[in-house]
Amino acid sequence: MASQQKGGRSHKSASERTRQTGESEAESSADDSELQDFFVDELKDIYWAEKHLVKSLPKLVKASTSEELRNAFQEHLAITQEHVSRLEEVFSLMDEKAVAKKCDAMVGLVEEANSIISDTDAGTMTRDVGLIIAAQKVEHYEIATYGSLRTLARVLGNEEVASILQTTLDEEEEADKTLSGIAESYVNEQASRE
Repeated sequence: MASQQKGGRSHKSASERTRQTGESEAESSADDSELQDFFVDELKDIYWAEKHLVKSLPKLVKASTSEELRNAFQEHLAITQEHVSRLEEVFSLMDEKAVAKKCDAMVGLVEEANSIISDTDAGTMTRDVGLIIAAQKVEHYEIATYGSLRTLARVLGNEEVASILQTTLDEEEEADKTLSGIAESYVNEQASRE
């Protein structure tokens, strides 16, 4: 079977690499597979997304009407900074440089949140409803990403990385629940009377 060219780089099957280097197929496929490359690429994507959120969350804090939502965004900003640090730890464990690759999905989600701020009146619960929806879209994107990355880390045999990603996944799920709780406890109801 001939080597395949992809993006100017030669990608050989695991069996070809095994024959050429003498590595076991498991070692070869875990350390230098297309899946491994894809996994690292996706880590770079979510790394950029988290760093972008660190810059964007203060605007949501400032735009929030209710103190509870403002506090939730402020708390999640601190947690998001931890997510950035955790991803840097993951890169280090994998002997990879922590490099961010622009995440188009996060760009769109943040732009949507900014549009909500522009399109709603300051000091209204309607704005808070919109900010919660925008923030939950971000959380759901992150939940999907971290869940998938955690699973891929396990497939690639890296339980330590999988455990780190699971910690972040748990925090993203908790943030989503917090936002739902704020919306359901009073924000939605108050917005319906504006």
